[in-house]
Amino acid sequence: MTGNMRLLGILASSAVAVLAGRLPAQAPPAQAAPQAAPKPAAVVNGETIPMSEVEAVLALQPPTPTPMTEAQKRELRQNALNMLLEDRLLRQFLAKNAPAVQPADVEKEVVELREALKKEKPPMTLEDFLKTSGQTEAQLRDDIASHLQWRAYVLPRLPEPAVKNYYDANKVFFDKVFVRASHILIRLAPNATPADRQAAAQKLQAIRQEILAGKLKFEDAAKAYSDCPSKTNGGDIGPFPYKFAVLEPFAKAAFALKVGELTDLVQTDYGLHVIKVTDRKPGEASDFEKIKNEVREVCEKELWDSILLQSRRVAAIKIHLEP
Repeated sequence: MTGNMRLLGILASSAVAVLAGRLPAQAPPAQAAPQAAPKPAAVVNGETIPMSEVEAVLALQPPTPTPMTEAQKRELRQNALNMLLEDRLLRQFLAKNAPAVQPADVEKEVVELREALKKEKPPMTLEDFLKTSGQTEAQLRDDIASHLQWRAYVLPRLPEPAVKNYYDANKVFFDKVFVRASHILIRLAPNATPADRQAAAQKLQAIRQEILAGKLKFEDAAKAYSDCPSKTNGGDIGPFPYKFAVLEPFAKAAFALKVGELTDLVQTDYGLHVIKVTDRKPGEASDFEKIKNEVREVCEKELWDSILLQSRRVAAIKIHLEP
């Protein structure tokens, strides 16, 4: 990790999308024609994200060795907009739920950053740093204020006993246990009717019973009936940890199995699954006292994800970016 990236990490908060080091929290506005109304990329709870911000984020991306296809360009634009959407949602949430930041606290952080930059090799000025990270000083101060707001919001909610309870409940994740699994998915739309859900459950349960009876191999059933692209590999999705790789109900069901066992029907946002565990890597025992800072970071990430998920569900979001 370079010195610049370490400094970005100092300022970063897991509460906003850029703070994972992917882009500045507020992308610098592109130069627009005088008096021209900014073209919106999206509107989030009445707040506009100008297209110029999306373009500025894209301008920060490193060049690719080969020209991108139109589909790749569209995906890149969508990813940039999604990060900006998350940024706005978190800032709006913090504005309502976290205490206001005092200017003196922001100034203290700026002074500390200036001092840290002087110790870089080669030394940097704040102006150098801003140019490298594509921000104005006003945007930097705004980012620092958001970071401080996040800290003020999250710290009272994660005292050490709560962090320890989280560790105990998710120890297999911190022990780096991995399972490998295959699954059969019957996909269901979010607005599926009760009759649709019942029909899917009956179909998948019948498939499961044939597998258990030895009439049908799991891999063949996945190839024939699964609605997941993994069907081409007999349903195999490879190894994964307890958290962040697959949906929580899927992970809980898979980690509860012994190698070779099948779950009953498991429901996720994608539909209904039958899961078979094909391998398990035991990892190694962790020590809470040695990794409690890491555990706290994971707790923060979950809290951040939860806030974003709920904020998206209730937000009024209108996308203007062309698909």
